[in-house]
Amino acid sequence: MKRFYAALVFLIALGFTSAPAQETTNNKNSVKVVIKNEATKEAVAGATVIIKETEITATTDAAGKADLSGIPDGEQTLEISAAGFETREIKLTFPLTDQIERIIFIKVNFEAGEVVINTTRTGREIDDTPTRVEAIDEEEVDEKTNMRAANVSMILSESTGIKVQQTSATSQTQSIRIQGLDGRYTQILKDGFPAFGGFSGSLSLLDIPPLDLKQVEIIKGASSTFYGGGAIAGVVNFISREPEEEMVTNLIFNQTSALGTDFSIFNSRRFEHVGYTFLGSVNYQKEYDVDDDNFTELPRTNSFSLNPRFFIYPDDKTRLMIGNSTTYQNRQGGDLFVIRGKPDNLHQYFEKNNSFRNITTVQFDRDFEGGRRIVAKQSLAVFNRKIEIPNYRFNGRQFNSYTDISYFHPVKNHALIFGFNAVYDQFREKDTSIIAGNRRDESRTTFGGYVQDSFDLTKRVSIEAGFRLDRVKDYGTFALPRVSLLYKFTDKFSSRIGFGLGYKTPSIFTEEAETLLFENVLPIGNALKAEKSRGGTLDFNYRKTVGEKFSYAINQMFFYTEINDPLVLLPNLNGTYTFTNAKNSVKSSGFETNVRASYTIVKLFVGYTFTNAKASYLTGNQILPLTPKSKINSSLVFEKESNFKAGIEAYYTSAQFLSNRFRTKPYWVMGIFGEKTFGKFSLFINAENITDTRQSRFGQVVFPPFNNPTFAEIYTHTEGRVFNGGIKIRL
Repeated sequence: MKRFYAALVFLIALGFTSAPAQETTNNKNSVKVVIKNEATKEAVAGATVIIKETEITATTDAAGKADLSGIPDGEQTLEISAAGFETREIKLTFPLTDQIERIIFIKVNFEAGEVVINTTRTGREIDDTPTRVEAIDEEEVDEKTNMRAANVSMILSESTGIKVQQTSATSQTQSIRIQGLDGRYTQILKDGFPAFGGFSGSLSLLDIPPLDLKQVEIIKGASSTFYGGGAIAGVVNFISREPEEEMVTNLIFNQTSALGTDFSIFNSRRFEHVGYTFLGSVNYQKEYDVDDDNFTELPRTNSFSLNPRFFIYPDDKTRLMIGNSTTYQNRQGGDLFVIRGKPDNLHQYFEKNNSFRNITTVQFDRDFEGGRRIVAKQSLAVFNRKIEIPNYRFNGRQFNSYTDISYFHPVKNHALIFGFNAVYDQFREKDTSIIAGNRRDESRTTFGGYVQDSFDLTKRVSIEAGFRLDRVKDYGTFALPRVSLLYKFTDKFSSRIGFGLGYKTPSIFTEEAETLLFENVLPIGNALKAEKSRGGTLDFNYRKTVGEKFSYAINQMFFYTEINDPLVLLPNLNGTYTFTNAKNSVKSSGFETNVRASYTIVKLFVGYTFTNAKASYLTGNQILPLTPKSKINSSLVFEKESNFKAGIEAYYTSAQFLSNRFRTKPYWVMGIFGEKTFGKFSLFINAENITDTRQSRFGQVVFPPFNNPTFAEIYTHTEGRVFNGGIKIRL
């Protein structure tokens, strides 16, 4: 480990000393330019600025700046080009009448599929970011919104290397697994705010409506520099749209064959010094029993979400955002007779989930000369949830406070970020009589400082090196280095490699405990150690355009994560459950292969994931439960912009092992969808899971006695085939 730290320091030091010396000239004609993204107003690093018909050229630094000198007299044309942006030309007459710094805005070329990444905080385009980031763009988010308008679970469930794991047979609570690892190792963010873990984790995907999303960013593997503990498997950041000068109003109404109704509205507008966005969503789901066993596959649900955000722009360098998100859910699953108010001696089982979530966020951004910027964030989140089944209730309140202050400072070809954050997370159980008076209260206070340097070592090599130091009350100090390297073999072929450390403090809020509804689960106590991880990814990316109509891209990624002192839940002889640290590690390794191709109106995507996840503490078969070794994601889409969209999707999941070592059957899931646009209106229809793949076709899900049933471990769909359709309005 000492060698690794020494190597990390050497890389950062090398980056500071590797900036090329600027050539000087005595010619009086020169010009200074700053290149910025027209949409985001962020600096564009790595843009090429040339004086046409001369050999004078320069490349912008991390602040978007470039100096050109030795320019001949007369009218000259400056040509600005950057990957993912439209080429722009401007004319200047030399000698200039002034020597002011000229700001030039360039437009993103959306046909190239370039997006600006927010999660790494450098504002770089995705192709220029050393850290491997997957971005689900607004078009794909819109497509998945047609399939499930109430929440974001569909956006992730069909992504390569990700599994949305259902944790309740009757209430459909869910968590996110990345590369086979438990959902507690994935950090969920909304606009960079981490208020979706712990007690609230299994309802977080169900509490985020998708209509206001601009894009979704996914980092797989340890992402601890900015986000600290909990980001062992990766980070999922949901990025919201911001107000534009023209008013935007989007509405969607959706009805499903599974008796669900959804309505959402998004409205935004920016004026000179103020702006706003507003998202409202209402969902009703009637109790739904597809296999006629009198138990719900989809619970009766009433929910709503209100998300207003206000923006203040005192000047063109300052922004203040104040937002509030309020979400309420009432979910009742179980026996249909009980839900419909007709219980008897045989029909008694129910499962209720009542939850309320309120998140208040404040963010202040201030730009300074030279591309410097300070960003201050604060969020306060309250989550109340009551779980109730016959003769048992788990009722608690979670409070989360997150404070983050960061400073961005470009120096030549370096983009330095320094920051500090503090996290306070508290859970208080409201019912104190359960488990012989053992309260399962938890409190954690974390103070962390971090530094990251993103720099171009050469024109082909870029490095992103970060270091974080966390102090967690009761668990000690954690040093978390992370480094990523991007090498561009050509403008079409590149490779990334990254490595980092991570940790996760103990908590009762795991998938295993959630499946038990936390019944008879004993408190964590003070004797457990934090889980620690190390891991990395290596990927190769190739893209090419053939002619004007055909293009394709291939990405091959390999991953590895090892978790030491993993937290496991063990049964006791008296019927209770205790958490302990296993002596042996959990290891997850494998690879992902993604191929995309497009020809005129046709787009094809095929993805394959191989996961070999093992828990060394298990005896005999050590494969992690609910982790299929092979998954295939594929879609074929026909689209004519502003006219129509139609497609077919197919997903394959190989056999997997349950906790009792039972080996499940492999299965396919297929769906078709279509959308037709008529000006500002769109009609859409979707047939999800037309193969009617569901667990009740492979075996029994509910086991008697039915007045006090037990349930099979959920490994695939429970609701079966579902049709939905509706209307979207864009004003």
